[in-house]
Amino acid sequence: MTSVPNCRFCATPLTVTLCDLGAMPLANDYRLPDEKSPERSFPLHARVCPSCFLVQVDDSVPPDAIFSDYAYFSSYSDSWVAHARRYAEAMVARFGLGPQSLVVEIASNDGYLLQHFKAAGIPVLGVEPAANVAETARAKGIETEVAFFGVETARRLAAGGKRADLMAANNVLAHVPDIRDFVGGFAVLLKPEGVVTFEFPHVLNLIEKVQFDTIYHEHFSYLSLVTVEKVFAAVGLEAIDVEELPTHGGSLRLFAAPAGSGRVPSPRLGALRAKEHAAGLDTLAGYEGFAAKVAEVKRGFLAFLAEAKAAGRKIAAYGAAAKGNTFLNFCGATPDDIVAVFDRSLAKQGRLLPGSGIPILPPESIPDVAPDYLVILPWNIAEEVMAQARELMAPEARFVVAVPQIKIMP
Repeated sequence: MTSVPNCRFCATPLTVTLCDLGAMPLANDYRLPDEKSPERSFPLHARVCPSCFLVQVDDSVPPDAIFSDYAYFSSYSDSWVAHARRYAEAMVARFGLGPQSLVVEIASNDGYLLQHFKAAGIPVLGVEPAANVAETARAKGIETEVAFFGVETARRLAAGGKRADLMAANNVLAHVPDIRDFVGGFAVLLKPEGVVTFEFPHVLNLIEKVQFDTIYHEHFSYLSLVTVEKVFAAVGLEAIDVEELPTHGGSLRLFAAPAGSGRVPSPRLGALRAKEHAAGLDTLAGYEGFAAKVAEVKRGFLAFLAEAKAAGRKIAAYGAAAKGNTFLNFCGATPDDIVAVFDRSLAKQGRLLPGSGIPILPPESIPDVAPDYLVILPWNIAEEVMAQARELMAPEARFVVAVPQIKIMP
């Protein structure tokens, strides 16, 4: 009999399934064609806590197997770098940051965000667990600490004189197995008047738009305001503002400060609490029926593949993204279905997608492959992909997005 895991935040038994995607390889475990070692797969089962409503996957993979040598470099997405620049400009203006301030980003990747603060003359520090990615940031002159973040790391940095006026954590809150310890580190490292912003995909969009492909082993948690405020309360932080963003299919930017800071909460918090309540995110009923919707997306994509192949059409994909790997592996796609995937990342080119074994080629190879259909796997940047790839495709070729349903575009 399989034991039931407990919630990673409140320890309540996780008896409710959101969806079970079966055994999957690690979403960023891109392999060389001649690699002989067997490919590892782990269960990918998303559950809902009936107490705090944290959506989470089972702890089946140790984090150092995922993040110590990481294949994702933020700077390869032009739209994401532009998003980071706008954030930096807004935070400098809003909080009056200057040469006397310190901005710390957790999971700072290749310096895509901190470079904008540094260019404005503001001292910065990145904390990044992946040594290979941190080296890229250091080459840009971004001071970077290679470490997993939590209370212990925060205490060590604070003891060394590092206290932050602004901390940023973009798309990392979902990536930590011990969410209580991770968020607790911000309470330690912030100055009493400091502010932290967390950006994370909103679980409301995952459910309503059937974004099941954003579920993978690196994403331990899938977050709502109702849950994150419970985490804040447990470690001495409080929400002071929130923004709804279009990034990653619909995200939240949540502002927090040390509890008792005296900052007046924004009315936008109350509005979002009401929105989540209306959607049922504070009850188990709000999470019912998701697995059936996921199965319907799979059926639609397999029907598209079968019809296109029967018509003699060649299908390729764009974007060797983690979400695409969840999607392709859940659908059982192989190189017989999709001949190649194109990606700008030099770290991925020449490798194979995990599980499906589809080869990764540079975008410049699109004319040589000459696909009739190009499936955009990172659907959240579909407009950017179409702008980059259109001139490389034949005039009659078409783009395809498969989530939440098949959509064929010129």
